[in-house]
This record gives sequence, C-alpha cells and structure tokens, in this order.
Amino acid sequence: MNIDTSSYQASLLGIGVLLLMVFVQWLIASGRKAKQPGAVPGKPPIEMTPLDFTFRAWRTHQNTLENLGTMLGASFLAILAGASAVVVGWLIWIMVLARIVHMVLYYAIATEKNPSPRSYFFMLAWLTNLVLLVVGLMALF
Repeated sequence: MNIDTSSYQASLLGIGVLLLMVFVQWLIASGRKAKQPGAVPGKPPIEMTPLDFTFRAWRTHQNTLENLGTMLGASFLAILAGASAVVVGWLIWIMVLARIVHMVLYYAIATEKNPSPRSYFFMLAWLTNLVLLVVGLMALF
C-alpha cells in the first residue's frame, strides 16, 4: 500500500492545529495554576470547582488529552487506509473546530450545569471522531 499524502494536506493541517491546541491549552492551564498560592507542580487543582478558571483551564487540557489518542488514531487510520481525502479532511476539521469551540466555551462559562453549552461541542467532536474511525475501518475493506 502506497499512500500519496499530498492529497491529505487539509487533514494533516487539521492534525497540526489539534496538536498546537494541546500546547496552547497546556500553557494556559500551567501558567494559571502556577499563579495560585501554594501551587505544587504536577498536582491537579482538585480542590477547585468549575467556577474557578484555573480548574476549567486544567480540565480543558485534560479533556483534550483524554480524547487525543483516539482522535489521532482514527485520523491516521483513515489516512493510511486510503479513505477519501475530502471526507477525512472534513471530518478532521469538524472535530478540531468542535474541540476549539468546546475549549473557548469551557474557558468562558463557569457552570456546574450538565449539559452545559460546551457539552454539545464535546459530543459533536466525539461523534465526528466515531464517524472518522468507521470511515477508516471501512477503507480497509
């Protein structure tokens, strides 16, 4: 199997943006936590609630990390299996944009309500990731 990755430029760019988002989230979460009195490196801000921005920044980063393996795995599976570059590109970008909106809403809205507005974008990214995984698996057969 020889895949010409040039047709997956949009997909690879989306993956790059996703990885950049992880770095940005880490910078925001780590920087914010370090400013807290008595901050201990590596200790999560578990004594805080979603009403505190430091907690929300940390959870946003953790949530992205929790989903990153599946996102990258489904993305590369679809690319390496030779799934439609257009479909894969659209799915990756929908997923990335939904994760960005999730991040912005998590930063902006302090709530313990469930579902919160960010929950809808979490689910959109999750469902898109599931479709991408199915597309990748179907391309194998």
